[in-house]
Amino acid sequence: MAVLVSPAAYKPTPMALALHTDIAVEDWGLIPYEESWHRQRELLHRVQRREAPNTLVLCEHPTVITIGRTGSRQHVLLPEPLLRARGIPVFEVERGGDVTLHNPGQLVGYPIFRLSDYREDLHWFVREIEQCIIELLAEFGIIGHRIPGLTGVWVAGERKICAIGLHVSRWVSWHGFALNVNNRLEEFAYIVPCGIVDKGVTSIARERGAAVPLAEVKSLCADIFRRHFPESSSLR
Repeated sequence: MAVLVSPAAYKPTPMALALHTDIAVEDWGLIPYEESWHRQRELLHRVQRREAPNTLVLCEHPTVITIGRTGSRQHVLLPEPLLRARGIPVFEVERGGDVTLHNPGQLVGYPIFRLSDYREDLHWFVREIEQCIIELLAEFGIIGHRIPGLTGVWVAGERKICAIGLHVSRWVSWHGFALNVNNRLEEFAYIVPCGIVDKGVTSIARERGAAVPLAEVKSLCADIFRRHFPESSSLR
């Protein structure tokens, strides 16, 4: 069972790095998107300098809309006055992909990994993340699959359950995935999810007909990522 480490508890001392060859897992809880964006960047620089191990951050965000490098403001459907009235910020960010929405009950994962410790191949890395999510869904009796030409994980009926959008800087990844668990899917009507107009969205709760403990999803997610990314060879 993976241990979720709070950012306050984790201290990247040289001794800790020497002993911690597996990926680290940090649980940031429910955190505003902008704060997590800055904290990701700080962690990215530490991982680039080899002052921190490869780290999987797990968290949730209050409702927020983000637009990736290939995204368009036209895919944000809620008018600006309503966005302001509902307190929903919109951020244009570095990650790949189009428009997505985060909200409470969605599991957001930020794998801040040195790909040079594994493979310097972004397409391989995206497929590995998709496989991790497919294996995680299987733990809840849900069959996830890929759709050729589209990034992310889907379930029967071509409903998207997990979006993925990454950025790589000096072969260190940041940004990541958003897995719908118990979140309000109605809020996806505010956007054209990932810029795809002819497919829907779903969640673990909707597929199962009941909410699931997010803490259990986080723990299973951490275990699966540890299996797929077992060691950081540069820290041996």
